[in-house]
Amino acid sequence: MKVGDRVRVRESVVVYNHPTHRNQAFDIQGLEGEILSFANEWQGKPISANYPLVVKFDNKFKAHLRENELELV
Repeated sequence: MKVGDRVRVRESVVVYNHPTHRNQAFDIQGLEGEILSFANEWQGKPISANYPLVVKFDNKFKAHLRENELELV
């Protein structure tokens, strides 16, 4: 996977930061989005993030996910 790829969430992933379901459990399985970046560097130093892929689903919602939770569209 690379930046700009279209992806779909293939597993059940519950988030609490979705704009229309703020502070409520919301399953994003099946949502499609675009990979924005990889969270593998912070202030010029390499890091090992637990959720390294930053995926943008719409204008207001981004999520950090693992590669095994996504599939290419």
